Amino acid sequence: MLTSIKKSSPLVHCITNYVVANFTANGLLAIGASPVMADEVEEVADMVAISQGLLINIGTVNSRTTDSMLVAGRKANALGIPIVLDPVGIGATAYRKRVVMDLLSDIQFQCIRCNAGELAAIAGVSWEGKGVDSGIGNMDIVAVAKKIATIYKCLVVVTGPIDIVTDGQQVTEIDGGNELATRVTGMGCLLSAICAATLAIAEHPLQDVASVLHDYKSAAEQLGSEVGTFAVQFINSLQMIAEGSK
Repeated sequence: MLTSIKKSSPLVHCITNYVVANFTANGLLAIGASPVMADEVEEVADMVAISQGLLINIGTVNSRTTDSMLVAGRKANALGIPIVLDPVGIGATAYRKRVVMDLLSDIQFQCIRCNAGELAAIAGVSWEGKGVDSGIGNMDIVAVAKKIATIYKCLVVVTGPIDIVTDGQQVTEIDGGNELATRVTGMGCLLSAICAATLAIAEHPLQDVASVLHDYKSAAEQLGSEVGTFAVQFINSLQMIAEGSK
């Protein structure tokens, strides 16, 4: 699927957080997609109109960017442009939860990409969160993911040691990856952006997103044990997979 993205080179509009913007842009460029990072409310509708996919990531959300997310999402819906929601740390504060639920009620997303803790927060399931990290708790992740996918009529991707993607009926699980990825900021955020690039060109959304999840885990495998160089090596690995050389 990364090879298909490289051939198509979709423009992906990312309203994302400032912690990961550079890493996200470089990761998209590595697979041949074109990123744009615009969050000014006066231009987001115009930017969406020339894009093929939209990412809404609430990692460093504030009242200004919330308005931009709503405007961009409505425009994308009007134009039939796929939107991915990354509800970063939704369970950490009441404000984040309110923003995400407002977005979900106002915008039709094609995919929610989250970790288990974020899924639990959306579903109202008790969970011991840890900031923006997944945290711990007891939950039938597959059953809850299917329920949320059905309620919001979208794909739900839950990432972790085993990734899950479901449309509410079908479920695909993807194993593999590298534990070191959990110690590098922005890995999930970049994946959400790549999911947006995937849905921009997808013929079979669930299968195509599952393929990307497999590629993403493969890119992280056997990259050594040093956190400082992992991000650079990972982007190189994504590039090689997209170019068909790995």
